[in-house]
Amino acid sequence: QVFTFNTVEIKVQPSVKVKNGDPMSVVCHVDVSKSTDFQLKINFTIIKDGKLVFMTLSDKGEARYEISTARSSDTGDYECTVEASGKTKSSNPVHVWVAGMTKPILTAEKKEVLEGEVVKLWCELPEEVPPLYFFFRKIKMNSTPQEKFVFEPHRNFSVATFSVEEGDNILQFDCFGRRNVKLKYETSEHSNKTQVTVREPFIKPTLKVQPSGNITEGDRIQLECSTVVARMHDIEIILQKNKTILNSVRDKQLLKYSAIATLEDSGEYLCKVEQGRASKTTKLNVLVTELFPPPVLSASMNKLDENKELALSCSINGFQNANFSILRKVSHGAVWLKNSRNLTMKVNVNNTGSYICKAEVKGIVKMSKPVRINVYAPVSKPTLSVASGVPEVVLGKPLRLICRSVMGTPPITFTFYKGNEVKKTVINGTYATFLDENIRQNDKRGYRCEARNNHSSGMKTSNILNITVIVPVRNASFGTIPYGEVEDGSETAFLCSVKEGSWPIHFRIFRKTDHEVLVYEKNEYADRILWRKEKMKSQDTGTYYCMASNRANVDVRSHPITISVILASWQKGIIAAFVLIPIAGAAALALWWFLCKKKK
Repeated sequence: QVFTFNTVEIKVQPSVKVKNGDPMSVVCHVDVSKSTDFQLKINFTIIKDGKLVFMTLSDKGEARYEISTARSSDTGDYECTVEASGKTKSSNPVHVWVAGMTKPILTAEKKEVLEGEVVKLWCELPEEVPPLYFFFRKIKMNSTPQEKFVFEPHRNFSVATFSVEEGDNILQFDCFGRRNVKLKYETSEHSNKTQVTVREPFIKPTLKVQPSGNITEGDRIQLECSTVVARMHDIEIILQKNKTILNSVRDKQLLKYSAIATLEDSGEYLCKVEQGRASKTTKLNVLVTELFPPPVLSASMNKLDENKELALSCSINGFQNANFSILRKVSHGAVWLKNSRNLTMKVNVNNTGSYICKAEVKGIVKMSKPVRINVYAPVSKPTLSVASGVPEVVLGKPLRLICRSVMGTPPITFTFYKGNEVKKTVINGTYATFLDENIRQNDKRGYRCEARNNHSSGMKTSNILNITVIVPVRNASFGTIPYGEVEDGSETAFLCSVKEGSWPIHFRIFRKTDHEVLVYEKNEYADRILWRKEKMKSQDTGTYYCMASNRANVDVRSHPITISVILASWQKGIIAAFVLIPIAGAAALALWWFLCKKKK
């Protein structure tokens, strides 16, 4: 009993494209060759998208997988595998497309709702297999439908909610589904339309103003906002202007607000009624006519010397019957000066500041724009000094000067002069600084400064400040007489000099052996010093050098000179005598001994 599978084929009836809801058959046919005519039991297995959907055992050459009602979930790749006595063979896959989806079913939780509530909806796609996409729509007359989208990966139904807004009356809802098949979207038809009736929890509020005609500053205005509610619980009425809440009431149907009218009360008022999520608003424009314009404060002078007379006057254009007050502004408000439209006073520097005028008519108070008054005290004679405190400067370094005026109302204008040349003008408080970076050695021009402010007395000038220019020490030289070797006990002259440098100059002479020792120093109003050391000793042997400096604080060091202290001539004679006498004595004694021995 030898057999072989020649071919395995899979066919779909009526076709590979089936309409959703129609019957469908998947037929697997196998062609077998046998050595003899014997009965062969074959296992038929049909797989869709890698999953087993049908299996049967048959001795016939084909097997049928019947689907009575095809759904979009039946879309996929079908493949048939046959097996008998250990032999297996598979067909090529066939793609089946079930066009269309089941019509969804939409259900609403309520058929009647209040404004501000929500409508809860269920949408179901029976006999469809997830993952699925659900689309819910809220439909209003003469309006674009509002749509919500929900993805359901594990179930064939979904839930969505829609808020019921002000103005919603009769609403309709529907839904539809969508699924992804091999990167293509299949969309269902729309569900049945479900209608929901909306009732108002309260009517749109009414906003009124009294008086209803012309409103003038000083009139008392009253605004009333009212509504009619179905149930009083949690009702709230709010009155606002420019997003500022003026008044509010709860669990009432009427709100009242009153005030004395001012120009600032002109504008748009909004009455808002809220209950739960529901809210309704009404707007009303109110125009308040000006009773009188703001007062104007005028001054006889805005800038004046101390002890002068200042006159302030307050007026209203085209209006006389008002209560006037004149005040001075301070950091925390204003200080009352006089209940009058006119004020005259003799001023001092403490009267500098801003002044305003207040006018009151029928309880309406208006302020003028502030008027700035500056009272000036004359500047005192300025003093000019060097920032370092000493009237001198090192050549090559900048010179910082300070001009200060102890008295005088700022701002003060300071002008610096070098000789008759203007170097700098500064506007500051009580002092100013000037930096002169162009210092010359033989510059003899003196410095002065001038100070002035807005006082009528004019300019004050400082005394002339003369500056000493300190020339730093340069090129120190050093010498000795005698040079090099010096006899013990003899005199040695040390000479230290500089090529240039302002006097006095501080000279120092050092000796260096194992360590440095200062042996001489002196301040000299000259460019050199001469130091005579009368008696040199052996311990004075060493290397000598000198250093020179002045008020420029720059040390200049000379070249070194090595001095050796040697023995004097008489010291050498004594040493020779002490050495030769014993030798001569010894020679004489040896001669005497030799002569005596010869006589014997």
